[in-house]
Amino acid sequence: MLDEATGRRAGSGASEGQLRVQRIFIAVLALNLSVALAKAVFGILAGSVSMVADAVHSGFDSFSNVVGIVALYFAEKPPDPEHPYGHGKIETLGTLAIGAMLLLSAAGIFFEGYQRLVSPAAPDITAVTIGVMLGTLVVNIAVSTYERKKGEEYQSQILIADSLHTRSDVFVSIAVLGGFLAARLGFPQADPLIALAISLLIARMGVRILYEAAQVLTDSMNLPCDPTLIRAVVMDTPGVAGYHDFRCRGKPGEIFADIHIAVDPALPVARAHEISEEVERRLKEAVPGLAEVVVHIEPDD
Repeated sequence: MLDEATGRRAGSGASEGQLRVQRIFIAVLALNLSVALAKAVFGILAGSVSMVADAVHSGFDSFSNVVGIVALYFAEKPPDPEHPYGHGKIETLGTLAIGAMLLLSAAGIFFEGYQRLVSPAAPDITAVTIGVMLGTLVVNIAVSTYERKKGEEYQSQILIADSLHTRSDVFVSIAVLGGFLAARLGFPQADPLIALAISLLIARMGVRILYEAAQVLTDSMNLPCDPTLIRAVVMDTPGVAGYHDFRCRGKPGEIFADIHIAVDPALPVARAHEISEEVERRLKEAVPGLAEVVVHIEPDD
């Protein structure tokens, strides 16, 4: 039986969207490994620290894909006595891991760029090297765009985070190509300087991902639970005399909420229960990604 609100099968944690996200991660993993290998080989041959730094970053992209696949595997598991709300936050933990890996790669690239700056060496730039960078740039643009589009479609926080990770590769590759041009024009110091700039860009993206994941883990109300919409939906429900204490938590695509509604104290219990079920149904229809609503019934004073 399929839960209309969440797209999940009753009794199982997996949704079709999550399975598709896993398949996307596997495909992107293969592409990122190819990109990282090409950049590493030709970067080492050319002696370009910025290109090798870019390869390291692409390598972390591949590792983050593995993290995404593993996190989604565990996040799909159905609720159990120890996890009555399911395992969805494991996806958020995977997002945290991706953000942390970005910060680690930024630190490594910054250190390598600094070392090359104090001990300069001009990179050997060839047409093949430039061709490799242009080719991998096109791949990264396509992958990042596709990941972002599908992440928003399936409301997958970890896929959107990975698209940001991949997008940083786009900026990195453009910067490396700019460094190649500067080196050919007689400014070899541009290579390590660009590596330093790349590290700061990557660190910024890492902090952004960590912040957004922390918002989910700390149950921030930064969700599509518009108070005006909630009031309109609840108060338009026949039999509801008032409401208070609406709260929601979770992440886009998997939101849990609770609300207190007031009804006529003379109503039979069965009728009051019907009203609460109608409130729940209407809220699920109105709020995108609302997976569960607990409606508390109180007598109207």
